Amino acid sequence: MKILVVCQYYYPENFVITNICEELVKRGHDVSVLTGLPNYGYDHILPEYENIKYQEINGVKIHRVKLIAKGHNKFKIILNYLSYWHNARRWIKRCKIKYDVVFSMSLSPVTILSPANLYKKIFNVKHVCYCVDLWPESVLVTKAVKQNSLMYKILYFWSKKLYSKVDSLIIGSPSFIDYFNDVLKIKYESYHCVVQPPLLENIDSIIPYSFDSKFHILYCGNIGRIQMVENIPLAMAKIKNENVVFDIIGMGPNVEKLKENIKLYKVENKIIYHGPIPAKKAASYFKSADALYVSLKGDGYVGKTIPNKLVMSLAYKKPILACLKGDGRSILNQSGGGVLVDENINDLANKIDYISSLCELKKAEMGSANRLYFEQNLSIEKTIVKIETILSNNIE
Repeated sequence: MKILVVCQYYYPENFVITNICEELVKRGHDVSVLTGLPNYGYDHILPEYENIKYQEINGVKIHRVKLIAKGHNKFKIILNYLSYWHNARRWIKRCKIKYDVVFSMSLSPVTILSPANLYKKIFNVKHVCYCVDLWPESVLVTKAVKQNSLMYKILYFWSKKLYSKVDSLIIGSPSFIDYFNDVLKIKYESYHCVVQPPLLENIDSIIPYSFDSKFHILYCGNIGRIQMVENIPLAMAKIKNENVVFDIIGMGPNVEKLKENIKLYKVENKIIYHGPIPAKKAASYFKSADALYVSLKGDGYVGKTIPNKLVMSLAYKKPILACLKGDGRSILNQSGGGVLVDENINDLANKIDYISSLCELKKAEMGSANRLYFEQNLSIEKTIVKIETILSNNIE
C-alpha cells in the first residue's frame, strides 16, 4: 500500500505514530508522513529542524510544514494548532502524489483531521482515522473551556464536522463510541477498537534503577487534575506499612500542589518526587519498581478510557495499583494482575498496605499475568496487524 499519514507530531517528538509508521514500512508498505516541525515537549522548534522540509528516517518519507511552537499559554497553544492546520492544508493543495489511502492519528487537536479530509476530497480516496483523544471532551476535562461558552460550541460543531467526514474510524478505547453516538450524534457504519500501543524500548535490555530495599511503588506520567497524584501524600500519611516508598516522576499543572501536600502531611521520607525524567531513563525505574500506579479520575467520557500508561505498565511484568473506571478497570479485571482502588484517600491507603504486603510469589504471578495479557492483546505487533488490515480494506 501507498499510505499518506497525517499527524501534527512525529519523531523526535515522543509519540507512538512513529513506531506505527516504521512498522508499516517493515511490512513492505510505502509510507509518507505529513507533520510539523518538532516542538512538543521542548517549547521551541528544535534548531536543527528549522529549515527541514523533507527527510527519510528508517524508510519513512517525512514532509514537514512550518508551525508556531507550542508554549504554555493558551494563545500560543491556539497558534500552534492553527498554524499546522493552515500549512498542512496548503501542502495538500500542492500535492501531486496519489496515495492509496490517507491515515490520520487524532491526538490533540482535532484539527489534525482537516488536511486528511481535504486529501480525501481532492484525490477521492478513503480516510481512516485512528482516534486516541476525544474532542471537544478533552478541553472540558482539562478545563481549558467551559461547556456553556461560545468557544465550546465552536469546537463542538467543528469537531463534529471533521469526524463525520472520516470513512473508517479506529477508536483507542471501547467507550469512545459512546461519545460519538451520544454526544457528537455521529453513527459510523465502520469502526474498530485498537488500543493505542505504548512507546517501549526492549524491556529485557533495560538496566534497572538502583532502589533501596524498601517496597517502591512508581507513578510516572502527567501530574494534572485528572490523575489525582496530589492525593498520594494524603494516603501515604495513613498507611501502616513503614517500609513503603512512593516514587513519582513527571510534570504537570498540579505538581506544586503535590509538593505542598508532601510537606503538609510530613511524608518527605515516604514520597520521593524525582521531577521530569526522559522516557528512556524513566524505563529503568519501571524495571526496578515493586509495583506501578496508574490513576485517572472517572469524570465524563475521558475518565472511562484506557490510559496509555496502563498499557505500558502491563508490559513491565509488575503488579499494578490502579484507580480506574470503565475500560481501564475492565482490562485489569481481565489480566488478573491489578489491585483496584476507589477514588478516596482511605481506600488508596488500604490498598497500598495490601499490595506491599503480598508475598514474592504472588507479586510475580500478578506481573506475569499482566505481561501475558499485553503480549496477547496490546503489543505493537498486534496493533500493526489490525491497522494494516483496516487500511487495506479501505482501498478501492
